[in-house]
Amino acid sequence: MFTGIITDIGVVRSVETRGDTRFVIGCTYDTSRIATGASIACSGCCLTVTDKGRDATGDWFAVDASAETLSLTTAQHWHAGTRLNLERALKVGDELGGHIVSGHVDGTARVVSATPEGDSLRFVFVAPDALAKFIAPKGSVTLDGASLTVNAVDGPQFGVNIIPHTQTETTLGALTPETAVNLEIDVLARYVARLDETRAGRQET
Repeated sequence: MFTGIITDIGVVRSVETRGDTRFVIGCTYDTSRIATGASIACSGCCLTVTDKGRDATGDWFAVDASAETLSLTTAQHWHAGTRLNLERALKVGDELGGHIVSGHVDGTARVVSATPEGDSLRFVFVAPDALAKFIAPKGSVTLDGASLTVNAVDGPQFGVNIIPHTQTETTLGALTPETAVNLEIDVLARYVARLDETRAGRQET
């Protein structure tokens, strides 16, 4: 589990396709303190560390992404030089600063517009129709691994404000229109919607 609070920006060093796709990601984490098999959210995708090390360039870790992961996420477009939001898995006793994030990306959303609003940037995204029903004003959403509060919803479109700190500490400040981002809906919204569907089904019978 994760919180959606980004703790590092990694850079893809290399991509290798060999059954699954192997990404080697440079980071500022002390990888000697990360166990092989640990989970790291990479721009919202929960991936397992399969190798790690340190060289003249700095610390790095490797992860493998399956064909399903590539088909559902922006990982299919990652290449050497791609910047990724990173978060290590939540430990018992850690502060829950964002919201509960599983790291299981539901799909991708697309940037519609980015407009300055004070010192912040006001982004409007469009979500797939199947996911839009789970996004509500003042609710939480995870975009490229970052926990954000939804300000407004208009059909499949929703808006969020990216404050200066988030612009500099994540990759979100560099987003431009038409860019795709990984989208994870709030797990609580998913369960509430499922409960409503179950109740409706019982009433019909």
